[in-house]
Amino acid sequence: MTTDTHEPQGAGDMRRRGFLRGAALGVGAVGAVAGGAAALTGATASAAAPGATGSPRVAFHGPHQAGIAQSVVRSTAFLSFDVTAADRRELTELMHTVTERARFLTAGGTPAALGITDSPSDSGTLGPQVPGDGLMVTVGVGASLFDDRFGLKDSKPLRLTGMPAFDDDDLQPAWCHGDLSLQLSAPNPDTVLHTLRDIARHTRGGMQVRWRMDGFTSPPRPSGTPRNHLGFKDGTANPDVSDPAVARQLLWVDGGGEPAWTTGGSYQVVRLIRMLVEFWDRVSITEQERMFGRARDTGAPLDGVHEFDTPRFAQDPTGDVIPLDSHIRMANPRTAQTADSRILRRGYNYDRGMDSNGNLDMGLIFVCYQQDLERQFTAVQKRLAGEPLVDYISPFGGGYFFALPGVKDRSDWLGSGLLA
Repeated sequence: MTTDTHEPQGAGDMRRRGFLRGAALGVGAVGAVAGGAAALTGATASAAAPGATGSPRVAFHGPHQAGIAQSVVRSTAFLSFDVTAADRRELTELMHTVTERARFLTAGGTPAALGITDSPSDSGTLGPQVPGDGLMVTVGVGASLFDDRFGLKDSKPLRLTGMPAFDDDDLQPAWCHGDLSLQLSAPNPDTVLHTLRDIARHTRGGMQVRWRMDGFTSPPRPSGTPRNHLGFKDGTANPDVSDPAVARQLLWVDGGGEPAWTTGGSYQVVRLIRMLVEFWDRVSITEQERMFGRARDTGAPLDGVHEFDTPRFAQDPTGDVIPLDSHIRMANPRTAQTADSRILRRGYNYDRGMDSNGNLDMGLIFVCYQQDLERQFTAVQKRLAGEPLVDYISPFGGGYFFALPGVKDRSDWLGSGLLA
């Protein structure tokens, strides 16, 4: 969904003034935000009742943002925003506001009572008590945020650029890039949509949606990794980032010539990939499996039995069992030279109904995280150029972002190291 609309002169200024009034009413001044969610909304996060759905709450505070290393959950909305804040002060207020809303919504609690003459402080779509419901909010910054508007040019993450068009891409400008990324993930879609409405309400005038895609994951069928719309398990070979050594090697930024404020963050790649499912459904199962290099039913590599068996490429140098141009072989050759190019992927399916020609419009929101864009995602993408699957998929949007370090405690806020 894009928001390319024409407005009367001054409309943007009015939106900004409304955003600033809202921020002022909630926090008084930027420095007052440190008091927590109650300082912004009057809401009592500490009085949160147990989640009605029974979904465990995900900690908001910590060295890293939630929604990166955690397991994929059922529902998501991924949004890219253009920042409409006028200057660095307004951008700082915007980030304070996003932080406080995320802090309250992930914890849950009672929305503020504003009085019978005011509009309600909450949409009410989750009931009178907001459950935490396992909600995760993940915020990133795009390369365009580091232009001349906010004085951040010298603070840009070392490897952050606009996402290029790779071979076989069909990128549509309206679905690409952005100043900020926001991913909302929860076990239930009403929690995601409630969060989206809440954040949109509190940040109106500070940022405007550039594009949005909603997604979901299916339950494992019959077990193991969930499947994508092509019928194959998606993300089987993810690295185990619960191992701190693996996470330090592949996931989190820490030094390496990067600005000091980036420590604890991670490079985020988003790719919106349409899958030509009606075309795919006419391909034989043997050919489908050879393109992936895995059995569709079990997810096992073609030379194995179980999903998580390690393919034995060295014992099959000419690709007699697993073709040399299969997806798993090109994406991860499993050599000493490519061990550092692994990525952590968090994929979601999407379904947008039908296109203008009456064809099914569905595909994958591919999201991955890594320590180094060039060494990891770009290297993988270049290896995949020309793979047989390109006839059945069409990447059309997305962007590169830097997922901000986590919020350490109630006195901290998203982007504090960048903007303080």
